[in-house]
Amino acid sequence: MRITNLIYGLVAVALLSFSTQKTVNDTSGDWFFLADKNVGFGADHDVIHFGNWKDDVRQLKLKITDGPLKMYDMKIHFDNGTVQDVELRNRFAQGSESRVIDLTGGLRHLSKIEFWYETKGFRRGKSRVAVWGKN
Repeated sequence: MRITNLIYGLVAVALLSFSTQKTVNDTSGDWFFLADKNVGFGADHDVIHFGNWKDDVRQLKLKITDGPLKMYDMKIHFDNGTVQDVELRNRFAQGSESRVIDLTGGLRHLSKIEFWYETKGFRRGKSRVAVWGKN
């Protein structure tokens, strides 16, 4: 009886430590910064290149800071040559975020993102688009 209780106790401690270790090391639920672009006055098109960036993502979102922005379209280019077109057609206030964008095909490696936007008509005419990812 005493040995059985000892074995159950050791198994319980092992299982608890395994589940705690997984929770501490599992960062897949956290948003992380990928890149940003300062955009200037007027209607324009900009590109963010990712180069040797190593993290793969399943979801993206945009954070708009330093001024408002009217976003028309976004094309996400993947390392295998495919492109996902995301029509945003949204006016973002300074400090706002886009909806969560699910990437087609699950976990993907980005090569670049193209943006079509407009800042004309806004007082300062400048904004910053930050791209955040989640895997």
